[in-house]
Amino acid sequence: MQTMVQSHAIIDGVSYSLARGQDLEQLKRAVEEAVRAGAAFVDFTVVGDREVSALISPSTRVVFTIETVQFDERDTGDLGLPFDGKYDYGMEY
Repeated sequence: MQTMVQSHAIIDGVSYSLARGQDLEQLKRAVEEAVRAGAAFVDFTVVGDREVSALISPSTRVVFTIETVQFDERDTGDLGLPFDGKYDYGMEY
């Protein structure tokens, strides 16, 4: 079985599985900048090649996790090619 590293952003208790092409370090910096600014929307791409925009403020709790999962060749991070994956607003994985 082929595997890949899967990153997750958990925002106020809601988990988002990040697309393979999503730069985790850049996302962390964007969250930090939004907190410093008092509040701002932060955009990122999730599994299913869908874009999410989350309002991040100093009171928002954000946790990042990383795990090894089975490889999914459909998850390219290309917003022009969305697919139905394990992506659903409000679902916790």
